[in-house]
Amino acid sequence: MYVQRDYGRPTQYLQRLTLRTDGFVSVNAPYAGGECRTKPLRFSGKELVINYSTSAAGSVWVEIQDEAGASIPGFAQADADEIIGDEIARVVSWKGNADVSGLAGRAVRLRFILKDADLYSIRFRE
Repeated sequence: MYVQRDYGRPTQYLQRLTLRTDGFVSVNAPYAGGECRTKPLRFSGKELVINYSTSAAGSVWVEIQDEAGASIPGFAQADADEIIGDEIARVVSWKGNADVSGLAGRAVRLRFILKDADLYSIRFRE
């Protein structure tokens, strides 16, 4: 998008603005931290991919829970690999394993534990 600034003044200029891919709205947590949990959902695919951004001190952790909210063995927060940085397509993993196909078709909840971070979008892919 382009915006004209200081119209009618000697200092007028054109400014270019950009929007992050799938980044118009986010779930945000401050440095003190926060979390969110999805409603039960069913998915197909082999990988969970997130669009996120953290500060240098921030992080994102992802836990997969059963429909009742209990962590699924192998996908608990303690198993999750810490995610730091700024990516529009980061594959989530637990102890280095990103394959979630064993849970496909089952009702699960996703729990996101955030510290000084924004979570813009999630998706499952083959």
